[in-house]
Amino acid sequence: MFWLKPKSYLGVDIGAGGIKLVELKQEKKRPVLFTYGLTSEKHDVHKLNLAKENNLVDLGKPAEKIEITEPVSEDKVEKYSRMLKGVYSAAKAEAKSAVVSLPVSSVFHALVTLPVVNKDELDRMIRAEVKKLLPMPLEEMALDYQVLKEEKEKKSQRILVNAVGHEIINFYSKIFQKAGLTLEALEPESAALSRCLIGKDQAVTMVIDIGAERTNFFINDQGIPITHQTIESGGNKVDKLLQNILGLEADLVEQAKYDFFAYINQGKQTIISEKKFLDLFIPVIDPIMKEIGISLEIFLRQEGNENKRPEKIVITGGMGFLPFLTKYISDTFKIKSFIGDPWGRVVYQDGLRPVLRQIGPRMSVAIGLALRNMI
Repeated sequence: MFWLKPKSYLGVDIGAGGIKLVELKQEKKRPVLFTYGLTSEKHDVHKLNLAKENNLVDLGKPAEKIEITEPVSEDKVEKYSRMLKGVYSAAKAEAKSAVVSLPVSSVFHALVTLPVVNKDELDRMIRAEVKKLLPMPLEEMALDYQVLKEEKEKKSQRILVNAVGHEIINFYSKIFQKAGLTLEALEPESAALSRCLIGKDQAVTMVIDIGAERTNFFINDQGIPITHQTIESGGNKVDKLLQNILGLEADLVEQAKYDFFAYINQGKQTIISEKKFLDLFIPVIDPIMKEIGISLEIFLRQEGNENKRPEKIVITGGMGFLPFLTKYISDTFKIKSFIGDPWGRVVYQDGLRPVLRQIGPRMSVAIGLALRNMI
């Protein structure tokens, strides 16, 4: 018994901007960083769409019947399993089972209100209600739901429903099987981000995840993501703008971007004013600002959310360090905004702090997935 190793937990995020992997070990009931790995290769996993953006929130309209944007082929399975094995090996990871993220575009999300009934009756009612909204036949999707906490005197209850196509589940299962790993669970990115960045905080909070190709917006109530919105705008647009502004080759932009942003964020912004900087990146910033307003409107319009305006906005994702963004959001919406610390609930060596801070926003989902069975 004295030679038992601490239990390991592996979180894997396969996103448009690369594969991110985090392995945590539980020591003295605390999550400790064991290893991590990431790639910067662009992926198209987010194009395996089984739900359209306008169907990710219950707007009271039936969803359209839609097709997968990119076919799930054996070549794609081979491609992703090879990359996964590569990053797993380079990180010298040990855990053999993993919790894996599902892209927002692959998950159908809805909030429905139903009478308070027993569990068997509730199951039947949810399936009947959601069947009218799903983008594909119910038999072709895996359904999961969670009853939200409500005041006891209420005669109705709100249920958060998530559904994903069996074909997507099979696709991920094959990837991990070929990579020699066990797929323990699939989880929406929103749940992983909430666990990592919000934890047990019950306050209404918006999380903005600025990825490579998409920016996702989640509003959390009682630590649970209630609304999901997404736009096709992210870090890749920033890279292209910087490439044009600085006249750099594409392979030099990533490091130049980090150095440039770090220089400004350290308070050395005399090289460019806040207004001039924001004007340069308006093609990226403007859609984000508009979508924040839309997300707030949708959330406040939902039954039971009246006057529940978010207390704070947490920024994460590869473009989380975009200078002046948090201040601009705070000033515009009068809501406290800041960059989330995904490592805040994890123990790690002090010497790793600089590099972990640099990659932190990109690793948020993977960290949240690894924490799934620990918090």
